[in-house]
Amino acid sequence: MELACLDLEGVLIPEIWIAFAEKTGIEELKATTRDIPDYDVLMKQRLAILDQHGYGLPAIQEVIGTLSPLEGAKEFLDWLRLRFQVVILSDTFYEFAMPLMEKLGFPALLCHKLEVNEEGRITNYLLRQRDPKRQSVRAFQLLNYRVIAAGDSYNDTTMLGQAEKGILFHAPQNVINEFPQFPAVHTFEELKKEFLKASTRVSE
Repeated sequence: MELACLDLEGVLIPEIWIAFAEKTGIEELKATTRDIPDYDVLMKQRLAILDQHGYGLPAIQEVIGTLSPLEGAKEFLDWLRLRFQVVILSDTFYEFAMPLMEKLGFPALLCHKLEVNEEGRITNYLLRQRDPKRQSVRAFQLLNYRVIAAGDSYNDTTMLGQAEKGILFHAPQNVINEFPQFPAVHTFEELKKEFLKASTRVSE
């Protein structure tokens, strides 16, 4: 059995924090896991900036409501789900992702959760587990799945390394340069070809 595991932001949907940064003009919120490999450092920085500027979850969800999947993402996901079991492994939060999951046809999603107070302020974030993407792939392998994984950022690289085949998609040049062991593609048509190449049972 083969399983396809995909990152979410930057692969299927826009980067939510970047969209919010552009809406609010807060440049520091444009930092993502493409820039800061340590997710804990990144999230503490984000929450501190939100507090500083007085923004909470409702303001972020309002921006998320205006977003759509990346061009071609829904069609690619439909193509992939006809050929593989598909699971989205993301470091986003259910409170952010669910409106966009509807636009993608509700694929299976494993991600994190936020703690939010009555005023809508984000007080904490709850990681599902440490190194969750790699651990998820490892768990699927223990269930005798062969995993093909694709992602774009530093926080995807342990997942790509654990999988039987890892693919960089839409990755910035710094990530491509640091992880030359993974093929790097930039279009959904190229990504389809990499999945077919990596598969031991799907040929078209």
